[in-house]
Amino acid sequence: MKDSTKVLWGAMALLIFLAAACEGIGTTSIGNILDKPRDYADKKVTVSGEVTEIFSLFVIKYFVVQDKTGQIAVVSDKPLPRKGTNVRVTGTVREAFSIGDQQLLVLVEEGGK
Repeated sequence: MKDSTKVLWGAMALLIFLAAACEGIGTTSIGNILDKPRDYADKKVTVSGEVTEIFSLFVIKYFVVQDKTGQIAVVSDKPLPRKGTNVRVTGTVREAFSIGDQQLLVLVEEGGK
């Protein structure tokens, strides 16, 4: 194999590695948000993961994003992604409700309500 071919394959492998690594750059793990809700309350964050549920009823639309550390509902007024797709979402962390020691946090997508 010629040296130029080796260099080309090495460069391609490096680009693939960097593309995979960049997916998590600049994102907040969902587990961190759920573990430390006061640190993230009313803060803008970006999460990424797989869409595991979608729900739309009149004015309420949301989807659930799950990463390796947890899952969070994303409230949106944009078109909903398909279940099973990987998404990257930016929004503001809000408390939907709290009853006793139970708390539901949501991410209100940018451009959403």
